Order: sequence, then C-alpha cells, then structure tokens
Amino acid sequence: MKRKPTENRRYQMELVSLFVALTLITWISTAIGQEVASVEPTEAIRAAAESFVRSQLPQDASIAGVTAGALDSRLRLVRCTGGMHGHLPPGAALQARAMVGVSCEGPVRWTVYVPVTVESRISVLVLKHPVARDARLTMEDVTVEARKVTGIGTTAYLSDAKDLQARSAARPLPMGAALTVDMLKADMVIRHGQDVTLIAAAAGIEVRATGRAMADAAVGARLKVQNLSSMKVVEGVVEGPDLVRVAQ
Repeated sequence: MKRKPTENRRYQMELVSLFVALTLITWISTAIGQEVASVEPTEAIRAAAESFVRSQLPQDASIAGVTAGALDSRLRLVRCTGGMHGHLPPGAALQARAMVGVSCEGPVRWTVYVPVTVESRISVLVLKHPVARDARLTMEDVTVEARKVTGIGTTAYLSDAKDLQARSAARPLPMGAALTVDMLKADMVIRHGQDVTLIAAAAGIEVRATGRAMADAAVGARLKVQNLSSMKVVEGVVEGPDLVRVAQ
C-alpha cells in the first residue's frame, strides 16, 4: 500500500529527527567522555598529597595513618601528564594537620592545596573514672592503652605513671580521657609573697640573696622576685620550693 505524499513527508521528518537526536546523544556522550578524560581525578590529587607526607615522615612504627581530606567535587583541573609533586607552603613545617600543595609540572601548570592529617598509634594513660579539678592522680586512677591519636611524635600525651607526680588535674576530666600535658598542672612550690633564696653565678662565683616571690610558681617556671637587699625586681627560674636561679 502506497503512502500518501503527506504521510511520506511526515515519515521522512521523523527519520531526520531521529537521526539528529541520535547524533546529538553521541556527540554529548563523546564530549562528556573527553571532558572526564581531560580532568585530573581528585583521588589522584589526594593520593599525591598523602604520598608526599609519608615520604617526609620518619620510618616509625607508631605512624598509624596519613589521610588527605576531601576536595571540592566541583574542582576541574586539567589532567597532569607531566607528573604531580607535593610540597609544603614556604615557611611551613609538617604537623599533625597540614595543608600540602600538589602541583602539576606541565604542560599545563596548576597547584591545589590539600588538607592532610597524620595519626599515630601510641601507648597513653587513660582515666578509669571521672576526676574533679585539682584532683591528684596515681597509677590507681589510670590504665595504659594503645590509642590512635592525631599527631606526629605525640609528645603531648602522657604514657608513664611518673608523669603524674607533682601534678593535679587542671580541670574536670571524664572517664576514658587520654591524658595530655595540658590536662594537668604542676604543683605550685612557691607562693606569692614567700621568701625565697636567689642564686646568681658568674665567673665561678655563686652569690646568694634573699628575695620575695611576686607570684605563685611551679618548678621550671620563670618567676619575678624582689631582691630584699637592693629592692630591685629580678627574674629567674624556679629550681625548688624556695630556690630561684637568676641568669646573668
């Protein structure tokens, strides 16, 4: 059965429309594929940042992980064919949390900064129960646990019961807290207004004088003392309950 001229034209127009649609879909798919292929994956950038940080860390078994933070999903950087390298910003030092620059060598050059966190697994003192402010702690109050903590070297954490000596809680602490240096305060061995012995040494000669403390202080702290002989105010380092050494 022959189609009428009107039906033939409609049929031809439908074929043309279908061809145009298929061509457009193919072109869009190709364009999207080319765009994806020409964009550097954010995962590759994050991996470059992590690799750089690992290369800067000591070969220490305590390092538990290096993790790069997420990048903006809208980031579109040209794929790097010349190789990427990580670096720290000028003047910056590698810390527990650092911003690491990842740069492309070329042919198109770019740099993006990635947040990276370093974690360590160490033995720490952990509270068995809550403690109040000013509480004095002993080994009976803590247990030793292996914990994954943010940091490199993690010197801020206490790991030995000896670290509890001559210290008390600086604030209320909850059960399960991993103790850090700033959670405890050293005992005050000198009080404001107390008479102390000032020691000054020069050319092998040691001179002692009586002074009056102008503040509370712990061992190792710097303290201002008024010399009761000259009435001058000097500053020294507390060495004991009534002893302050003045630097010359």
